[in-house]
Amino acid sequence: MCDVKKYSDIYKEIAKLNPKDTLQLVLESETEEEKDFYEMVGDFLLQKKQKEVIEGSD
Repeated sequence: MCDVKKYSDIYKEIAKLNPKDTLQLVLESETEEEKDFYEMVGDFLLQKKQKEVIEGSD
């Protein structure tokens, strides 16, 4: 069984990243897989922010 608290804490830390942070992570990735992961994280965070902006404009 996985350590749910550990991964919850990781999620909370990742959610604090800003676009410059994710770009730095992408640029400094050691593998293509790691780069792809950080690109997906950046996309996720951007989509989350866009959703918040759209919902806030109602």
